[in-house]
Amino acid sequence: MNLSAISGVIMDMDGVLWRGDDILPGVAAFFDFLRRRDLPFVLASNNSSRTPADYVAKLSGMGVGGVSERQIVTSGTAAVDYLTTHYPAGSAVHVLGGDGLKALVAGAGFPFSDEARVVVVGIDFNLTYNKLKRAAYLIRAGADFIGTNGDATFPLPDGLAPGAGSLIAALRTATDREPLMIGKPNAPMFEAALRALGTTRPATLMIGDRLNTDIQGAQKAGFPAALVLTGVTSREALAASDMQPDGVYDDLPALMAAWSGASPQR
Repeated sequence: MNLSAISGVIMDMDGVLWRGDDILPGVAAFFDFLRRRDLPFVLASNNSSRTPADYVAKLSGMGVGGVSERQIVTSGTAAVDYLTTHYPAGSAVHVLGGDGLKALVAGAGFPFSDEARVVVVGIDFNLTYNKLKRAAYLIRAGADFIGTNGDATFPLPDGLAPGAGSLIAALRTATDREPLMIGKPNAPMFEAALRALGTTRPATLMIGDRLNTDIQGAQKAGFPAALVLTGVTSREALAASDMQPDGVYDDLPALMAAWSGASPQR
């Protein structure tokens, strides 16, 4: 991978910048590195539980300032973009997800209702059986079924927890319906990030920790892809996979060193 040809960066967040509330090594230094080189960046996360404003605040609290909401794309913001372009304003929506996703949907002018035309499903850290049951009833009654992302797991400091994909899988089983999926590796997330950057696909680097979303989606979209081993994917899993990134790095400091020509990519 020719890192010197890169003119823009898309970065995942969970497993790349942090695990839960624990910041990963070299994050602030990597942002400084990008800014010194005048490389625009977008942060793109499949996590729909937070709004862009939430992420800006979290980054600031971790010592990374100067990031704006327009530099953040999530499966939640991409799902709302889909709603606004495919459903009339005021269409009733049911959200199984966190407060961040609910705020994005409501803020776009889609009211919540027990007679919802659309069910949008994301990660819900306060999941109950009754929430699953209500969403399943609506989908079985004919509501459109939209999944923010298919991540089966979610990286936390103490291990891999069930992700939005696990909730969606439960509803798929309960309803015999296939959802429309929005987040990585699907195209809407990458297209939204590219629009925000204004760069070309071959010159836009995707940095992620998950093979089947970050890496697969980037390569399908025509972006070079760098895998960091601070999140979901281990070297053992990488060796066993047919999906291979363009570069593999232990963490962001290792990627930064390679970019500076101080060490090889692998």
